[in-house]
Amino acid sequence: MPTTRRTLTLAAVPAADDGQEHVVYEHGTAPDYLMTRRQLRDAGLSPGGHGPVATLRCKRCGYYPLRVCTREANLFDSRLAAARRVPTLRQEEALDKAMAARQTCEQCRVRQPHCLPRADRRCHSCSTTSGLAAAA
Repeated sequence: MPTTRRTLTLAAVPAADDGQEHVVYEHGTAPDYLMTRRQLRDAGLSPGGHGPVATLRCKRCGYYPLRVCTREANLFDSRLAAARRVPTLRQEEALDKAMAARQTCEQCRVRQPHCLPRADRRCHSCSTTSGLAAAA
């Protein structure tokens, strides 16, 4: 039985959300001043209102140069980036209050180190003990 062979098409330079054409770099070939959003954040920077200037193809697609990459990352120019804004004390207090509401068990009132399920906002020990009591 003959098999059909899939052919991969070469991706043209993709247009970003802003409609501009971007330079596409393979994994590991981008200049040092181009960074992803996460790398900017780790360096204490933000894009500063500037859009992406290039696109980075994933490492896996480097093995298949004709494949259209589905995991592209936007690259921003770190020379145009601005320092990240520092939240005020009130903003941090508001965030802590919101996280406390998401992490506090409604039954035992103990704050957990993770967010609790939205369905009942109970910790694991409270939800299992009430489930055992209901089964008895």
